[in-house]
Amino acid sequence: MMTRLAVRATTAASATAAWFKSRIEQGGADDRGDISITTIIIWVAATAGALAIAGTIAVVIAKYNTSLSGI
Repeated sequence: MMTRLAVRATTAASATAAWFKSRIEQGGADDRGDISITTIIIWVAATAGALAIAGTIAVVIAKYNTSLSGI
C-alpha cells in the first residue's frame, strides 16, 4: 500500500517538475511585445461600448429619477 502511494507521489512530483521546467523555458524566450492591430481594435471597441452603455444608463437614471424613487 505504501509503495503505491510512494510511486504516485514520485510520479506527481516528476510531472510537476517537468511542467515547471517547461514553463520556465517558455518564459525565457525572447518576447518582442508586439500587439496585433486586431487586439487593439477589439480593446478600443470594447471600451467604447462599455462607455456608451454606462452613459446610456446614466442618462436614463437621470431622466427617470423622480419616477423611480417610489419603487
